[in-house]
Amino acid sequence: MQEHHLTFEVDATQKELWELFWASQRTDLDYEGVKIQILHPGDEIGNGLVRTAWFRVPKYLLSGGKAQSWEWITNVKPYESWQYDAVGKPLWSRARGVTRLEDIGSGRTRLHFEESYHVFNPVMRFLLERR
Repeated sequence: MQEHHLTFEVDATQKELWELFWASQRTDLDYEGVKIQILHPGDEIGNGLVRTAWFRVPKYLLSGGKAQSWEWITNVKPYESWQYDAVGKPLWSRARGVTRLEDIGSGRTRLHFEESYHVFNPVMRFLLERR
């Protein structure tokens, strides 16, 4: 299993960041090799949103350089946090991520992102998760 943690500060309020993220979360996207299609919008705050995404990956994965994931959003707390769970191919993997917005005063926000990632395919797991 792989884990990734990222934290950075932004000159924006939690509300401004929330609105930026959620405006793009609720609509289809096709930009620079990434395509996201909303399959179900979820409830009024985004709980239950389901989407599929296509994106580029290294060609050595033998997928023609493209991958796909299916993702669903849960545990939405407006202006504070949300969680996503995903399954993806060609690696046949699962991921869970949490994004949290922390007010640090003076109109600034600290963004925390955590993701855990596990490859089901034992051969790919051996080759890629050992890095």
